[in-house]
Formats: sequence, structure tokens, C-alpha cells
Amino acid sequence: MKTIREKTKALLLSASLALVTGSVAAETSWTMASGYADTNFMTQNIQKFIADVDAATEGELKIALHSNGTLMKLDAIRRAVQADQVQIGEIRLGSYSNEDSMYNLAGLPFVAGDYDSAWKLMQAQKPYFDTLFDNIGLKVLAYQPWPGQGFYTQDAVAGLDDLKGQKLRIYSKATQDMGNALGFEATILPFAEIPQAFATGLIDALFTSPQTGIDIQAWDNTNYFTAAGAIHTKNAIIVNKDSFEALPEATQAALVSAGEAATARGWEMSKTTYAEQLGVLQENGMTVTDVPEEIIVKLKEIGATMTADWEANATPEAKTVLETYQAGL
Repeated sequence: MKTIREKTKALLLSASLALVTGSVAAETSWTMASGYADTNFMTQNIQKFIADVDAATEGELKIALHSNGTLMKLDAIRRAVQADQVQIGEIRLGSYSNEDSMYNLAGLPFVAGDYDSAWKLMQAQKPYFDTLFDNIGLKVLAYQPWPGQGFYTQDAVAGLDDLKGQKLRIYSKATQDMGNALGFEATILPFAEIPQAFATGLIDALFTSPQTGIDIQAWDNTNYFTAAGAIHTKNAIIVNKDSFEALPEATQAALVSAGEAATARGWEMSKTTYAEQLGVLQENGMTVTDVPEEIIVKLKEIGATMTADWEANATPEAKTVLETYQAGL
């Protein structure tokens, strides 16, 4: 027969085990997929986002990041989050422009040609995207802007004639239309396929950001970066809606707050790293120049035409987003 002391000791042990078990049960582990390298400022922002979530939830939500396409290719991430194969991921919005015109809007030349305009456009688009993603079982937690774009070429670009006939890799339907209008032979290719495309002669030029050029070491295949600005497309951090709603309310709030901080930080990181990235291109032997005025004029003309086409085919709800954005400029 146990003594009172032995019974008390047993009860304390049982309570201790229950606390430990409860703590383990409360911890949730998520997997996150991203298509970009750890040196990419967007990936670094995601790492800060994950640290913020960990701190705010006191370790109750752990997010394991698989970057640089090591878990899955960028274009497969949205579907994987929808299917809950991974609970959270980063996508490039322009990749889905064939599904809804809103994905395409930020990719039209000079619709949002600087960071302040890109921020206002993001705010105008947010309610539309909230509904769009909710309807496919997803939730957007954060947005990140790409730096201004430019042309990576083997030879110097002095005018429009220098672009004609070059095989250009681009990343969306909007940039394909733009490239073709400039005289390129534009082809949409995933980020991961760029080095192989250069090696096989499928492409000989790029239209993309300094960040992407650094990620794929563009200096191995091109000699010039001609900065155009013109476009600030966005990536989004998305989460499976069911997985999100299964979390305690406090954890949901922590994720939303961390996402808002990541959006604001992403804009600042994109701004501050742009000049540094141009320096990296130069350090690796590339010549960096601004796009000639002749090409700027043509890009603005193309942008105006593409925006008119966008409006002609957009839904009334989508048109309202553009009108709201333009009214706030």
C-alpha cells in the first residue's frame, strides 16, 4: 500500500507528464517551399518572416523552409499548397496571368514604374486577391516586389535596332507581349531552366531584375545589363486556408502580423538592395547602363496599348481596381 508521500509524488509526476505531452501536442510543424536561392533578398525576407512567427507563437508554430526549388519547382508550389502537400509557399503572381487578368496588371510596362506606385497598386489589388485566393482554398499573407527590370544582352543596346531578332527569355504573358513588340523573339521559361536555355542556344538575352541575374550568374552568358525599370511585379507568400484556419486564433493573428511586417520589409529590402545588385553585376564584369530614351518611349507606348487591351478584357471588378489605383496616384 502506497504512503501519502508516494501517492503525492506519483500525482506530481503524472501532472508533469501531462504538461510535457500537452506542450508537444500544441507544437505545429509546417513545410514551406520557395523557388529562389538563400542569397535572394526575398528568401532572406522569408527567413525573417519565419523567425517572427516563431517568436510570436513562442515556438508553437515551426516552419521549415525549403528554398531554391529544392523541394519543388516554383511553378508547382501553388498547386502543392492548395493540396496541402506543403502548408505554405512563395509564388510569382505573374505566372498565372492566363487565369485572371489581375495577375497580369503589375506586369504591364509603366503601370507601376516605381516603388511608391507599386505599393499603391498592391494596396488596391489586395481585396481582389483576397477573394480570388479564398475561392481556391488559399490565403495571401505577404507580398514582395521585384526590383525594376532590365535587358541582359551579349552586345551593347544603343536603340531599338539592337533588340530585333534576339531570342529573349521572359517570365509572363505580359512580358512576352512586350518583348515581341520591341522586336525580340520572346519565350516564356521557368527560372530554373535559364542556364540550360543559354547552353542550348534557345535564348541569348533576358528581361528580368538584377536579383535574378545574380541568382543565375548572368555574366556567364551576357555582357551588358541595360536598366529599364518599367515593371515591379510581385511575389506572394500563400498559405493553405484550411491549415491556417485549423490553428488557434492567436497563432493565426501572429501569422497575419508577421506577413504584414514581411510586406513592408520586402519593399524596403527591394529598394535598398537594387543599387547593391547593380554593383555586383559590375564586379562580375558586366557593363551597366540606363536604357536609351528611344526604348523608354517605345516601352511607354507599348504599356499604354497593353493597358487599354487589359481594360477591354477585364471584368468590371478588375477595372474598378485599376480605377481605384489610378485615382490614388
